[in-house]
Amino acid sequence: MTDDASASQPGPAHVAIIMDGNGRWAKSRGRPRAFGHRRGVETVRKAVETAGDLGVRYLTLFSFSTENWNRPADEVGALFQLMKTYVEADLEQLAARGVRIRIIGRRDNLGEDLKAIIDRAETQTAANDRFHLTIAFNYGGRDELVRAARTLARAARDGGIDPDTIDNAAFEQALDTHGLPDVDLLIRTSGEERISNFLLWQLAYAELLFLDVLWPDFSARHFAEAVDAFKQRSRRYGGLDAGAA
Repeated sequence: MTDDASASQPGPAHVAIIMDGNGRWAKSRGRPRAFGHRRGVETVRKAVETAGDLGVRYLTLFSFSTENWNRPADEVGALFQLMKTYVEADLEQLAARGVRIRIIGRRDNLGEDLKAIIDRAETQTAANDRFHLTIAFNYGGRDELVRAARTLARAARDGGIDPDTIDNAAFEQALDTHGLPDVDLLIRTSGEERISNFLLWQLAYAELLFLDVLWPDFSARHFAEAVDAFKQRSRRYGGLDAGAA
């Protein structure tokens, strides 16, 4: 594939972002980690707006992982409060803009107040289809796969499904992200270069881009440059470029 052909590739429909670096951003300014997380929420708002401007239709953000429970209790509490505050403050505006909100991850160990907010956000925006915002909260990729396997195993045990008919499509329907397309582009901020147990199934053929910028400093320019970089890549899905020998 020539450079010109590569440059003509459409932009990503589904972008996922590991929003990393809030704590380091705050520490570099002599502030507590919670200050960085609060500033990170402002970056989330800008990223959602920018995604739409760039033609991205699906945006999935990694907000709180199942491993983040190992952080200090006060930081975990601050992250939970930020989740509630963001949804409560932005829900009406997002709903009016045609945004569908989904929160993926475990809910069994969340407080009733947070579960009620999540349910309200999903219910109120369920009919929207202009833009899809998915927030991975209390989420882990391995945990999602295990839960999906259990769902299918119970269905097979109860006679609802023949195990021999379970294929990729059936497994995808048991995932938290059922109904969403696979991720086209994964962006991770902060300079770290790993996926940290995020969307292990959905990232199978995603392009990966690691940026040496902390999440609170992630701007519309960074997002646009990431989309442009994606357009320059050749996605072969195990095949060859056109014209390759």
